[in-house]
Amino acid sequence: MTFISPCRRPRLLHVLLAAGAMSVAGPVAAPLATAADTAGSFTPAQRQEIVSIVREALKTDPTILSDAIAALRTSATTAQQNAARTALDGHRAELLAPAASDGVLGNAAAHATVVEFYDPRCPYCRKVLPDLDRLTREDTDVRIVEKVIPVLGQGSLIASQALVAAFVQGGQDAYFRMQHAVMNDSTTPTVERMRALAGQSGLNATQLATDMSSPKVTAILEANMDLARAIGLDGTPTFVFNARQIIPGAADYDTLKKAIAQNR
Repeated sequence: MTFISPCRRPRLLHVLLAAGAMSVAGPVAAPLATAADTAGSFTPAQRQEIVSIVREALKTDPTILSDAIAALRTSATTAQQNAARTALDGHRAELLAPAASDGVLGNAAAHATVVEFYDPRCPYCRKVLPDLDRLTREDTDVRIVEKVIPVLGQGSLIASQALVAAFVQGGQDAYFRMQHAVMNDSTTPTVERMRALAGQSGLNATQLATDMSSPKVTAILEANMDLARAIGLDGTPTFVFNARQIIPGAADYDTLKKAIAQNR
């Protein structure tokens, strides 16, 4: 992800407020107060002059506004990054050690751990699957830990329940067989449809349909959702690299590969 570079000019508002205060109040012997200190003491006439100064400055140099917006974006991005680092530090153990119910692509004992939060109904999650397979084929020291989360409504919940139920029934092999069926299916998810896909995948369809609503499956999905919320996830897919970096969205192969290398 590319972030907008910090604004290069001085903070416009402080400069203009200072200029406005000096132009209407005349020279002062003591150091000028900050904008925050003085803004509340301006008269209506002073405020009007400040507005005029700002308006004229924007007319003569429109880049002032774009620079100010860039500075605000940079500030917001920095705050988000700091919050993300704090969240990752607080949940490092959960992000580095796969849960017993997580699907794991690649070398289960690898040193590089990528956690993917995904929704089986998310088209971007489906799109990135071939890149994940490629990464684990080409890099034998990376594992991709998959945490399924239903964020796109009832259909997502049903599909997610089916994937976790498949894992409960037959572990990694059953999970990935069911995942292939579910994430290549364009039919609206229903319990009956999941039953049919389970049968096509060589699973016990009746048992899977029963397990979908079991307390165990519910607890696994709730744990995944709790962790996703804790790290500030706001969409799928979202990738976490060795509990150090978060990349949201359908990152391409090169972006994923680079992030893995940087966070080993």
